[in-house]
Amino acid sequence: MERFLQGVADFSAWLWGIPLITLLLLSGLYMTFKLGFFQFRYFGYIVGQTFGSVFKKPKGEGTVTPFQALTSALSSTIGAANIVGVPAAIMFGGPGAVFWMWVIALIGMALKFAESVLAVEYREKNALGEFVGGPMYYMTKGLNMKWLGVWFSFALMIELIPSIMVQGNSIGRTVETTFNIPSLWTGIATAALISIVVFGGIKRIGKVTEIFVPFMALFYVGGAVVILLMNVSAVPEFFMLVFSNAFSPAPVMGGFAGAAIVEVIRWGFARGLYSNEAGLGTAPIAHAAAMTDHPVRQGFWAVVGVVVDTLIVCTATAFVILSSGVWTNDGAMENSSALTSLAFESYFGEFGAILVTIALIFFVLSTILVVIFYGAKQAEFLFGIKASYGMQVVYILAVVLGAVGAAEVIWGFLDIMLAAILIPNVIAILLLSNKVKALTTEFFTSDQYYKKDRKEKKRKKAAAREGYES
Repeated sequence: MERFLQGVADFSAWLWGIPLITLLLLSGLYMTFKLGFFQFRYFGYIVGQTFGSVFKKPKGEGTVTPFQALTSALSSTIGAANIVGVPAAIMFGGPGAVFWMWVIALIGMALKFAESVLAVEYREKNALGEFVGGPMYYMTKGLNMKWLGVWFSFALMIELIPSIMVQGNSIGRTVETTFNIPSLWTGIATAALISIVVFGGIKRIGKVTEIFVPFMALFYVGGAVVILLMNVSAVPEFFMLVFSNAFSPAPVMGGFAGAAIVEVIRWGFARGLYSNEAGLGTAPIAHAAAMTDHPVRQGFWAVVGVVVDTLIVCTATAFVILSSGVWTNDGAMENSSALTSLAFESYFGEFGAILVTIALIFFVLSTILVVIFYGAKQAEFLFGIKASYGMQVVYILAVVLGAVGAAEVIWGFLDIMLAAILIPNVIAILLLSNKVKALTTEFFTSDQYYKKDRKEKKRKKAAAREGYES
């Protein structure tokens, strides 16, 4: 049995190495070229249409606001990967891995945009009057391949059981280590809290995440910003370290054993993709419920989701680790998962370790909350509304079982099951790339959307100028 599990782990490591990284990189580049590098050309406009419109009344119809859809999607992506994954990339790939994390984020924006645009385009209303969508719907309606939609939906629904167990185990262990509370009690308390929210549907989830996500992100990133202000002189050194090691092997330093350039790129890409989930097909399930007048407008929210998750939160973690120097300590390689906590502790003392622990608990809680919703939507697609409630009960029980360590035997299968979701989704995006291109062209050339927004902005500027001159 032990040999079999090791074989599974080895195959999983190979699969999530060159094969899947190449698939995602080439797919992201293809969509970036096909869409005319829109994420760079219109970046200012995208930010204005998203963060710049948070307090404005949403355009079009939907179940939740665009901001609530974004925070729901971010609840899944901002998690342990931001706190534990980044130091792993640095320890196994060197500081240069951070640069490649940024590169894959910029390319991955096109994939995340495409899947979210398709989710809105092919969404429908369920029996409760809520908008539902995602890869299973655009595979069925856009490609006329219901079998592929069923494959994706079933694979995701099953994969989330051990995934939730792992999250439950993470929160159970963290609380037990820091506060000495038994994992079982943590699991039961977590399950009870999650139940109150998830059984309220996407509207209640959206209301919780629009408060929860900004708070937890600001709490964690705020700590990193304080460190940056305490240590402004380290900023040029941070960027020099990242850029100089991105294209050349990083030297041996203390606990770091050095890494070849291929490993630098691989670890940067892998951790970046794990963090922002571009191409995985999960975030579109949240974005499909958003109020919007055009699929492309909601796609912009998916783009800024990558900005927040990878370019802001992951970079904050990287800066704290590299500026503190903990990555060069002896034994750092063997204890990479604790580096973020040690780095914050080196600046803030014991409070720093508690800050990271609380942030991790919040991140994991929000991840569980939203992935249960994702799983319930798969059960609804496959078997109907009633089945979705039954699946939510299964997931909530999985939280408790995971907290007491019941998932450890199947952890090795998680990455293989994720690949069974990712591969069909990327294939569907590529097959429907002409549709994404047509919708994007329509948005930027029609007088109803982009041109109208630009005219409105010019009109407001002119009115403001006249008011100032008078």
